[in-house]
Amino acid sequence: MRRRAYLASLTAAVAAAAGCQGGRSGDGQGTDTGIPGTAATASPATRTPGRVTGTAVDGTDLPVPDSALDRGAPRDAIPAITDPVFGADWSDVTQRSQGYDSSLPEGLALNDDDQVIGVERDGRARAYPLRVLNWHEVVNDTFAGPLLVTYCPLCGSAVTAERRVDGEPTTFGVSGLLYRADLVMYDEATESLWSQILAQAIQGPATGDRLSLTPSSFTAWGSWREAHPDTEVLLPPPISDTVAGRVRRRYAVDPYAAYDDSRRIGIGDREDGGRLHPKTTVVGVTSGDTSRAYPLPAVREAGVLNDTVGDLPVVVTVGDDGRLYAYDRRVDGTTLTFERDGDALAAGGSRWSVATATATDGSYEGTTLDRANDRSPMFWFAWRDFNPGTDVYGDGSAGTTPVG
Repeated sequence: MRRRAYLASLTAAVAAAAGCQGGRSGDGQGTDTGIPGTAATASPATRTPGRVTGTAVDGTDLPVPDSALDRGAPRDAIPAITDPVFGADWSDVTQRSQGYDSSLPEGLALNDDDQVIGVERDGRARAYPLRVLNWHEVVNDTFAGPLLVTYCPLCGSAVTAERRVDGEPTTFGVSGLLYRADLVMYDEATESLWSQILAQAIQGPATGDRLSLTPSSFTAWGSWREAHPDTEVLLPPPISDTVAGRVRRRYAVDPYAAYDDSRRIGIGDREDGGRLHPKTTVVGVTSGDTSRAYPLPAVREAGVLNDTVGDLPVVVTVGDDGRLYAYDRRVDGTTLTFERDGDALAAGGSRWSVATATATDGSYEGTTLDRANDRSPMFWFAWRDFNPGTDVYGDGSAGTTPVG
């Protein structure tokens, strides 16, 4: 079953909240959910036509035309979280408290290998589980300032940013539109449309404006909690409130499990037959005019990659959580060459935590490497579509040196 159709079949609030067939923005046609007896009317998002022209961060002319937008669901059918609540864990969150029969095969306890987006600000840490974000995609938080946490299940991409437009805090919601299969958000202040991966307004009064990105980690709950023992974690609705009120979803169920293994991209019947599977996880690094993607299987096989992208020396590896990490390997003007030392990186006589990029001993103890990627790891097709000139480690065009 197609990903959005599966999501629709599990959504309690609106039986046909997410249509798998999709359609162009503003076509005014009903959206077929693929579920017998259900359908949704995909009315266009309310927005002001773009009044600003310019260029997107990927070189696209702005504003993007309606013809470039696909309708995946009605506006707010995927309800953004607007009043998040946090706890130490999910030990008190039960299926019965969510309004479902407690005999469901899976409980709601977070497992160590459950994926989370981790954010650390002003010495505090918070985790946002994909169990929640698969269903809501956008969290409007206040955490050392207005914070926007987003995840697009269709692209496997996480983006965190300051939750401000024109310098003022605002609330973001899910428009139901897709741009290159990626989440398109709207902001309440200007009703502009924003591409999640670009972190840029692509239609409306704010067209061309960019969100100020904030650091985050895409990791496993167990690894994040080990590195941040005092972390808080987002609790699922109805404990947390949403733009649609205190909704309930089956957070024990992954509504997109079948999608990740298929070659189908986004909504509809588009398939990718390229050499690299479109759902391969890659971490992308851009420096100057050079973009390079590092596929998870190739990095795992190599162990550690010391590379230079443009003029940026990078080290790429896989953590114990199975996630890709890419760091700038320059420290105080010196470019280090890293090796793997058990569960750590080693260079310059110090061992460095893969997850935190901080040296734990030796002459560099306490020093933290800068992150080389400004976007989270994501599916290969999404990185390629937003970085059309990218090369790929392992295709013969990148001069990467594997170590370990």
